[in-house]
Amino acid sequence: MTLTIGVDVGGTKVAAGVVDDRGRILEQVRRPTPSTDPEETASVIAEVVDLLKGKYADVVAVGLGSAGFVDQTRSTVLFAPNLAWRDEPIKKKVESLVGLPVVVENDGNATAWGEARFGAGRDHDFIVLITLGTGIGGGIIIGGELYRGRFGIGAEVGHFRVVPDGRRCGCGNRGCWEQYASGNALVHEARELARVAPAMAGRLLELGDGRPEGISGPEVSQAAREGDPAALECFRTVAQWAGQGMADLTAILDPGAFIIGGGLSDAGDLILEPARTAFANALTGRGHRPLPDIRIAELGSAAGIVGAADLARI
Repeated sequence: MTLTIGVDVGGTKVAAGVVDDRGRILEQVRRPTPSTDPEETASVIAEVVDLLKGKYADVVAVGLGSAGFVDQTRSTVLFAPNLAWRDEPIKKKVESLVGLPVVVENDGNATAWGEARFGAGRDHDFIVLITLGTGIGGGIIIGGELYRGRFGIGAEVGHFRVVPDGRRCGCGNRGCWEQYASGNALVHEARELARVAPAMAGRLLELGDGRPEGISGPEVSQAAREGDPAALECFRTVAQWAGQGMADLTAILDPGAFIIGGGLSDAGDLILEPARTAFANALTGRGHRPLPDIRIAELGSAAGIVGAADLARI
């Protein structure tokens, strides 16, 4: 049995786990991320790796997943939106601290690989993973291989433009898909509805302490599960954008399955069923081609750790 360590580096936490070659996490640890200090971030990564390595001496490698642009050599983070990493040679730094081979990977890619190998996509070789969280992340598997693109920074699906001159995105452009089909988009819809139609959005306002600004994702989900019409409309709007985007990606990539992860996937059929309907209605050549599966991810927040650890074996 080969053991590796997967590390998921986020803006608020560093989560790590020892993973066996069947995708099972044997032990996990986490620490807060010192996100404004690159050297301290490397030190925290080394700390969690050393802690796990001390308990599992037969660990052979480390996989490190991070949001942002990772170069084609899987060694340097060119840009990380929630960390102070700019052209950061993180592979070299961590290897020098822990004494093990290190592979660096985009977190969406690592999550996609985890789901492809051990989760909802294990019976497909052509997969698009979409994480509907604060924004939209992604990962693409083609013919059983992880697609990274020429420069290592492919599969940033949240930033293809769906509305010319639309809502401003944190990437600097306008109209990106993640502005319409993410957790933030759901909250935007709910708050806007509460402002323009407060009578209709009474339950949402009640849960948000009477203010549109008090409405966040959990409140919208709670109201939707209660059957509140306003909250259900917000979910339908976001799900329709998700379905439209998946239809556009299908025209380009022709996957066998879409795997939906991220915080919005916890809503289950509230997001899945209207997304499937919108997808089928928007698909080019509909009625004359097979439909890919659209599934909820299985591994949850562990997928990034599992995927990163498994990629360290390759």
